[in-house]
Amino acid sequence: MADPIIRVNDVSMRFNLAQEKTETLKEYTVKLLKHQLFFNEFYALKNISFDVHKGESVALIGRNGSGKSTMLKVVAGVMYPTTGSVTVNGSIAPLIELGAGFDMDLTARENIFLNGAVMGHDRAFMQEHFDSIIDFAELRDFVDVPVKNFSSGMIARLGFSIATEVKADILICDEVLAVGDIMFQEKCKRRMADMLSGGTTLLFVSHSTDQVRELCTRSIWIDHGNKRADGPTAEVLPEYVAAMERGEA
Repeated sequence: MADPIIRVNDVSMRFNLAQEKTETLKEYTVKLLKHQLFFNEFYALKNISFDVHKGESVALIGRNGSGKSTMLKVVAGVMYPTTGSVTVNGSIAPLIELGAGFDMDLTARENIFLNGAVMGHDRAFMQEHFDSIIDFAELRDFVDVPVKNFSSGMIARLGFSIATEVKADILICDEVLAVGDIMFQEKCKRRMADMLSGGTTLLFVSHSTDQVRELCTRSIWIDHGNKRADGPTAEVLPEYVAAMERGEA
């Protein structure tokens, strides 16, 4: 079998939470310098391992706060694990916080070229794809309007359109199909389905069991930072739903 396109090896992610409240940055700094600031250790992920092979569509499922989004950010390289390692063999289109990289004072047109530069594309490349990006986002009438005047849905549509215009090896998605109205959500799902049929690998987080069932053949259940199950969606998803109904997840 070919090497995995994503390898997560014994990954843990620890956060330090301050035990006492500090009112100001000055107070926090003084306590830190005097070693009077104490922390509780919180593990968002605990010794998680899994491989994803090219062309797989894998969902991370679990309750809010279970560690799913943290795992996506670690795979995307947004965060570095406390222990363990992640190896990615391919280009990534991260759809985690749509519009997070926008300069709100710039127009949609300017942000397209800015985001393209961040992703490593030159101006000529983005110019070639410009019309397609704007048309998919349905923002032709707002192309020269500062993004700060956009609704959250318009920002998310532009972010999704930019991130998925150029085919990546790996698509990492966190609740992105909740953007826009129902018609736009359906258009997003069709684009993702086209990417998957073309061999793109999907790592997907959603609280919609219907979306998980529709898009992902495999599911990894994360519960309080631990990997609780990993297998075909048709087996893992019902197990997760049943545990939720029993109050055990």
